[in-house]
Amino acid sequence: MESQLIQTSPDILSGTPVFYGTRVPVQTLIDYLEAGDRLDDFLEDFPTVSRAQATAFLKSLCRKNEYCL
Repeated sequence: MESQLIQTSPDILSGTPVFYGTRVPVQTLIDYLEAGDRLDDFLEDFPTVSRAQATAFLKSLCRKNEYCL
């Protein structure tokens, strides 16, 4: 799933990393969590991102020791 987790394209938000198949920046999820919002809040506000995508992204960050909850 990693290969279809995040995409970057100059045609989508000027190359900002987004969840694959959406226009939702991955940074938005991080911002929500850092602000104290729940994952469910993010998923409700951005229904084009699946729970599987969001949790896989968070797990990948944690494996890289970049961000762990």
